Amino acid sequence: MLIRKSPEDEDEVGRLCSDSAITQGRARLGWQPLRALYEVVVKPIATRSSVGAWYRRWRLVTLDGSTLDVADTKRNERAFGRPGSARGKPGFPQLRFVTLLENGTHVLFGAELGRLSSGETTLAKKVMTRLPADSLCLADRNFFGYPLWRAALASGAALLWRVRSDLILPKLKRLSDGSYLTRIYPSPRARERNIDGIAARLITYRLGKGREEYRLLCSILDPRKAPGIQLANLYAKRWTIETVLAELKTRLRGARVVLRSRVPALTRQDFYGLLLAHFGVRALMHEAALEQSIDATDLSFVHAVRTIARYLPLYVSFFPSSEEEALQITLA
Repeated sequence: MLIRKSPEDEDEVGRLCSDSAITQGRARLGWQPLRALYEVVVKPIATRSSVGAWYRRWRLVTLDGSTLDVADTKRNERAFGRPGSARGKPGFPQLRFVTLLENGTHVLFGAELGRLSSGETTLAKKVMTRLPADSLCLADRNFFGYPLWRAALASGAALLWRVRSDLILPKLKRLSDGSYLTRIYPSPRARERNIDGIAARLITYRLGKGREEYRLLCSILDPRKAPGIQLANLYAKRWTIETVLAELKTRLRGARVVLRSRVPALTRQDFYGLLLAHFGVRALMHEAALEQSIDATDLSFVHAVRTIARYLPLYVSFFPSSEEEALQITLA
């Protein structure tokens, strides 16, 4: 039996759920609990049964960074910064973030946010503390540096990072698969004195005649454990994160929509709430993929979002919606 609300009850509900009341409630909560919840809940979820999540014994993970538009207010601009423009003032302030991606499940974990002026490598140093020890981490050449490489190795993970063409990497020994043993150093002086060198493996290749040469640096020194040709093909999976960032920015949040909060604290709350929502969708998609023994990345993210939005009222009570309204939403 449905209990009808009196006009007085509806007025009270309206006051409790007004825009200002919700904003005040969010302000009381703050952004730190959302971040704490994200750090506890959002972690790699692939199992050994997860199709496409592994290379041999390693979990495939990608490191990358991006930006998000935030509401155009003076407080957000002071807190996060605004990109420069040769044609006047750009549209929105932006925050920068760096994150890890579990390739096989599209789960974004270990994210760190900062000002737009924050260097990606600076944020990545914090992210590296969450790199799983069983992973093989892929990263673009913008991230490579001796301190960050060493910090990533300390996690116990294996690394496969692209490096710049002007980086000095001596070819110390040619290996059976055509790759080379090399060493990286913190400075030219350390290289001259052979101090603090870290052994690594250099893989070079071109994708076509006359094309740019790719140079990959790998921490797996034995080519029998990971042949160079396989690693070269595997590196292309780094681009998976571009698809996932599109899920986060466009397909989940909505095209041309910015983080709505007008103050920095609530903008940070928006950021972690968005990541939690993305994880919720991807976790359900992973469960569905496991049941059918298929690759979770073959499922449609947009269809999953629509399905969840359709059936969520059956499982969660969204105050102040009535049972009758929830049923109507479900059957629509």
